[in-house]
Amino acid sequence: MANYSRKDFLKLAGLVSTSFLLPNFLRGNNKFANQLVNRLALGTTNGKRLVVIQFSGGNDGLNTIVPFADDLYHSARPGLGLMDTEIIKIDQHMAFNSALQGLADLHNDGHAALLNSVGYPNPNRSHFRSMDIWQTASDEDKFLASGWVGRWLDATCDPTNVKPHFALEIDDNLSLALKGEKIHGIAMQKPARLETILSDPLLQGIATEWSAHDDDHHNVEYLHKSLAEVNQSAGYLKEHLFKKKSTAIYPQHAFGNHMKLIAELILADCETPIYYVSLPGFDTHAAQKDHQNKQLKVYADSLKAFATDLKGAGMWNDTLVMTFSEFGRRVKQNASKGTDHGTANVMMFAGGSLLKKGLLNEAPDLSDLDNGDLKFKVDFRQVYATVLKNWLQADADIILGQPFQTLDFI
Repeated sequence: MANYSRKDFLKLAGLVSTSFLLPNFLRGNNKFANQLVNRLALGTTNGKRLVVIQFSGGNDGLNTIVPFADDLYHSARPGLGLMDTEIIKIDQHMAFNSALQGLADLHNDGHAALLNSVGYPNPNRSHFRSMDIWQTASDEDKFLASGWVGRWLDATCDPTNVKPHFALEIDDNLSLALKGEKIHGIAMQKPARLETILSDPLLQGIATEWSAHDDDHHNVEYLHKSLAEVNQSAGYLKEHLFKKKSTAIYPQHAFGNHMKLIAELILADCETPIYYVSLPGFDTHAAQKDHQNKQLKVYADSLKAFATDLKGAGMWNDTLVMTFSEFGRRVKQNASKGTDHGTANVMMFAGGSLLKKGLLNEAPDLSDLDNGDLKFKVDFRQVYATVLKNWLQADADIILGQPFQTLDFI
């Protein structure tokens, strides 16, 4: 057996953190071995798939699903409010931003649902803190080190059958949402990174054999096991990436490429039930309209292409797409033709098996604000509880740490 020095392991931690699996904070950390358990175990699944899309930056929900018939909307946004030529009407009161034509098409087919006024008590306007709250499903005044998807992995998976790709984030770094107390998901943005993992002689050597020679015996054993799991998942994902090719046309954009990658993994019967992907660029303090519309179009066109791929393969009915952002924006526009950080927001869902479609609740009440902000009517953890219980068939109370009333759209 080969001998590997601590220097070798530190080098490898850096390689893996930048190329496939581990968050950047591991680099240079002398306790890295204790944090290298980036694994998850395969448990039973009901054949359902969940794709979580995160709008990073705080998307303006009022210019996404638009209360166009409300005079208060237009008076609060004289230069930012959308006119009739800029919307696709849902009913006499609400409309899609016209950039969301792809989502509107899914809606017209009965494959989209919209939930207004989603938030949580005592909202936080910090991007980082509010995103932590959404990703961990914590109360505003509690700080958790594990995410809601990660705790689902902890509660669901069988640790004797380890497969790290059971929850996959399309990114270079793993979000808190996918970190459990015992089991983590993994992050991988570009398929080319798999070649880096599978061709690196240091990783391959440590993944297949090890020999401790210093005080790091237990750490080396731990690292050996983790890297063996990474190696297994890299090979598995690479194999499935070449099995099926998308036939739909996606936007020439990083997010479009990410959705295409997820579609191709699903089409290849990859056993991953949860995918997580982000679309940044929604912090629109100035010149909001054009910039937000561009991002929304990329999202909606990618989503429609994704649905087209899965419909063609008969896989759309077992797939649920859930879209959220860490907070909405203020009702009133600012002096720079943008909007500042707000509170409650709209969530969007797409899939072939929705029990309820279209608008799931009433429009935001712009006559009843909290210091200029929307009041939340639905706790986002009710949505998580619904997805966990009704879609993933998991014990939502245990995973979320407290009971939440579920909704009835899935």
